[in-house]
Amino acid sequence: MSRQFTQERLEPVLVAADERLTSRVVLGATIGNILEFYDFGTYSFFAIQIGQAFFPARDPFASLMLSLATFGAGFVTRPIGAIVLGSYSDRVGRRPAMTASFAMMSAAILVLAITPSYETIGIAAPLLAIFARLVQGFALGGEVGPTTAYLMEAAPAEARGLAVSFQPASQQIAATAGALIGEILSLTMTSEALHAYGWRIALLLGAGTLPFGLWLRSALAETLHRPEGPAPVVQSMRSPAARRIMSLGFVILASCTIITYVTEYMTTYALNTLQVSAPLAFAATLISNTVGIAAALLGGWLADLAGRRHIMIWPQIGALLMTYPVFLWIAESRSALALLGGLGALTLIGTIPYSAFYVSMAEGLPKNIRGGAFATIYALAIAMFGGTAQPVVAWLIHVTGSALAPAWYMLVATAAGLCAMLMMPETAPPKVQSAANERSP
Repeated sequence: MSRQFTQERLEPVLVAADERLTSRVVLGATIGNILEFYDFGTYSFFAIQIGQAFFPARDPFASLMLSLATFGAGFVTRPIGAIVLGSYSDRVGRRPAMTASFAMMSAAILVLAITPSYETIGIAAPLLAIFARLVQGFALGGEVGPTTAYLMEAAPAEARGLAVSFQPASQQIAATAGALIGEILSLTMTSEALHAYGWRIALLLGAGTLPFGLWLRSALAETLHRPEGPAPVVQSMRSPAARRIMSLGFVILASCTIITYVTEYMTTYALNTLQVSAPLAFAATLISNTVGIAAALLGGWLADLAGRRHIMIWPQIGALLMTYPVFLWIAESRSALALLGGLGALTLIGTIPYSAFYVSMAEGLPKNIRGGAFATIYALAIAMFGGTAQPVVAWLIHVTGSALAPAWYMLVATAAGLCAMLMMPETAPPKVQSAANERSP
């Protein structure tokens, strides 16, 4: 990409003159997000085994629900981390906030991976697991906002969509890695070994990225050179344009969160509800996430070509129309073709709109609140809907006895996201400039 970075038309962001949006920069910015979703994906894949390790119960459903509740505990501290680390990134810089977040996140995953089972240390086991999830939630709360702001600020104006799309793409990469590890472990380990310690191996592989991630982030150039004082921050937060972006962004992020976590639940869903083999269950998530990587990058590239709104709205309509038929096909046939092909196609269409949204929200927020506001809105959406998505789906399936329960929840989320996308303003610099020229006498 070009060595000279284009400044924002209305709000210049000063970027280091010798900085380039290289693969190292992109990886350094997104490695925390990769670790986050690798861990989340791994926890989702091994929710049954983790529940049996830390929350043994006579009723398997009760053990699973306790495991999912612990998974959701990390979402409680997300808004706190978002406010603390997000505002820190707006005052001090993106890089120190991202580095602190990654260090805490890795340490929390390590604690969870090495905590002995309930049978070994009793009540201390679930307490340590919950503590690790709370610390990790705090760290993750301040991860997405600063890194999204960093990618947008480090990119040329004409390539912001593609640059920011590495944020959702990194989530899919991480989930794919988690599914691949799960697939390999399920094929190479006995069922007893997989239940006993297979999930610990998967988590330790993620925690092993700590030294590499800290090295990458310490070498990043800073993109925030003129932090503002408290008065401009208050003014920016109260501006009608910012409040509109934050309100609509919350709805869209809630929609995205529900869809993402329901999709990540597909391994457990395939095992528990559809009663398919473990390799096929892991393969379904693996294929879906692999398709999601390409779809996320495609969405960002298209957003640079056609503008943000078109790429948000039309694929979202397609996803809305596809959701129920795909799940009906999966539930009735329970075949590999339906599970792999149907879920893959739905992921392809459903992922594209959110890449365009990520860059649109980052562009729509003022520079001096971009990291904190994005982080806080994201964390609130995640805390309210991410931590509850999988337990809600599990409960709906349990209560109704219907394998179509995930489709109902996803349909509501997709429709809500579409309504908010229809009200989002266009923020692509070429489109904004063209509109301004048309209004000029």
